[in-house]
This record gives sequence, C-alpha cells and structure tokens, in this order.
Amino acid sequence: MTHDRERPRPAAAFDALGAEYEKAFAGSRTHRRSLEWLLARLAPGSRVLDVGSGTGRPTAETLVNAGHAVLGVDVSPVMVELAARQVPAATFRCADVRDVPLEDASFDAVCVYFSLLQLDRREQRDLVRRLARLPKPEGYLVLATVPLDVEDVDAVFMGQPVRVTSFPAQELVTLVEEAGLEVLAQEASMFTPAHPDARPEPHLFLHCRRPAQPRMG
Repeated sequence: MTHDRERPRPAAAFDALGAEYEKAFAGSRTHRRSLEWLLARLAPGSRVLDVGSGTGRPTAETLVNAGHAVLGVDVSPVMVELAARQVPAATFRCADVRDVPLEDASFDAVCVYFSLLQLDRREQRDLVRRLARLPKPEGYLVLATVPLDVEDVDAVFMGQPVRVTSFPAQELVTLVEEAGLEVLAQEASMFTPAHPDARPEPHLFLHCRRPAQPRMG
C-alpha cells in the first residue's frame, strides 16, 4: 500500500517509548476492570492471545499470574524484549499479528488493547474480522481503542510522531458485530497518561463473545 506521504513505522514510536509507555498507562483503572471482567469468565488454564502486547504489563502479567497461558504479539522489538524479561512465563513474538499463522477457534480469549490505531480503516476492519475467528465458540474478545472520527491524521503521542486512524464509538460497535461477535458490555472513560507530553484521551473498552453458533445475516 502506498500513501502520498510516508507513514510512520508503527514500531518506531513504541521502540522509542519503551518502558515509558508502561509507566504512562499504569494508572488506567478501566484497563484493570477490563482484565477483571475477562478473568471472571475464563476457565482455569485458558489460552489467551494478547495483540499488541507491549511491555507485557498489565495484560500478559495479570493473565499469567491468574494461571493462564499467554501468547503476546507485538511489532516493536524493544517492547517484546521488555515483555519477555518482565513476564517470563508468557510467550512473546516480535511480528505483525497479520503475518502470524493462527488457527481459528484456537484461543479461549483474545485481547486487543489499543493496537489498531496505526492501521487504516480497511486494515482495522480486516484484522478485527480475522481476530474474531480466533476465540473458540463462546470464547471472548476484549478490544480497547480511542473512539474518535479520525482517519490518517498525523499526531504526536507522548512526544513521538504517529499516524492515527480510528472510528467513533458506535461505528466500532457495528464493526465488531459485523465481524460476528456479541458485545456483552462496554465502558467509556477519559484517561490522561502519566507523561508530560500527554493529553486527556477518550478510551472505549468493548467486551465481546464469539457466539456458539455463527450469527445469521
């Protein structure tokens, strides 16, 4: 895919931020509540995919500490190195999740916390459709994003240049439902990362389930 201007490499900002990203978002109570929602529904020893696993905290660490098997996938080698060191009981791969061979219905849950924002809208739709097939029937997918009506916008995130695309909240819900998932619960909040260059940002967490039977169109 080509663009009129060069798209910032998605991994670059997170390579530069490293552990600073973890510190900036450590205070997100909504993220913690989302993980608690998921943990309350997972059977012991569940297999979970963490898309955009970052430093491994809090998602992979929380899940592993609860006895679950976690595969984290992230495009940033710096983040993956940090995660492997901080959460050694999980497995981490440095890759674009779209390039990783994963079987349908091979996970009990999939976590997608803020890992879509540097993809364009078509890529986000395609990836959500693929990720929606990965949970087992009656398995879960939890997705969080910044619900804004923005497309291919240059921005500065914690001092790093990024290219951001997202959807308004209701469009994101529709996207997830069209991928075949049921939205069981959602929570919206405002959060200011603990970083001098950060600004308040809206967060939306969708807690979804793959139905036992495919939804009929």
